[in-house]
Amino acid sequence: MLKLLLKLQLYFEQIKDRLNDIDKILISTHESAIRIISKEGTLNNPADRDHCLQYMTAIGLLKGDLIAEDYEDDVASDPRVDHLREKMVIEEDARYSKEYLESDKRSISNAIQIFFNDGSSTEKVEVEYPIGHRRRREQGIPLLVEKFERNLKTQFSESRVESILSLCANQEALEQTPVTDFMNLMVAE
Repeated sequence: MLKLLLKLQLYFEQIKDRLNDIDKILISTHESAIRIISKEGTLNNPADRDHCLQYMTAIGLLKGDLIAEDYEDDVASDPRVDHLREKMVIEEDARYSKEYLESDKRSISNAIQIFFNDGSSTEKVEVEYPIGHRRRREQGIPLLVEKFERNLKTQFSESRVESILSLCANQEALEQTPVTDFMNLMVAE
């Protein structure tokens, strides 16, 4: 479901000024997601929130994005989060459940549609193979590298970041680098 948030960025533009007009949020997903990450009620900590389909969706609808800091108490205490969670209806789509288990597909399908108090609704937005799925590696790898670089920059100097990125971009050199040397690059300066 988290990967659906990439599509929610587009959705965000459609609904960001209509959050108070939402009547129902319909999420269609597979049985495993319902069993594992569909949670109602109080979420006591970041781990609870990270494993809650409704929480992740609410943050995506509120911000158009979801980052690690969004699981912390200060973000979770926003009353709009639980207000949106209460409007969510989670339903199983039998095709999603079937294709999630098929070894040749292993899709991670999810869909969302928002209904407003005036009777209008958004289009149903569906993602069958999210970024990160093996069928979308080529699209996902640049995003992963960008995230890696962004996070390195929070911990290290520009020269250290360049050293790490350069080494990681050269597979032959990386494979020949002793683990201890690589780990030393990851020690705070």
